[in-house]
Amino acid sequence: MNFSGKYQLQSQENFEPFMKAIGLPEDLIQKGKDIKGVSEIVHEGKKIKLTITYGPKVVRNEFTLGEECELETMTGEKVK
Repeated sequence: MNFSGKYQLQSQENFEPFMKAIGLPEDLIQKGKDIKGVSEIVHEGKKIKLTITYGPKVVRNEFTLGEECELETMTGEKVK
């Protein structure tokens, strides 16, 4: 199944508790509450490119399904 396309956030549940849990500062949480993010996915075989845009913040990640990777979170941290 190919997931390529652009997706816009329609609704959010538990946004504030989740953002607090991942370590986002309170001022950024309040700014982000009303922003409807857009995710763009390019899916080619096992390779996936993911671009998430929340207002002025853009996070780009690329990975291959089935392989370990390093991704950047919305807070700028790198995770495996």
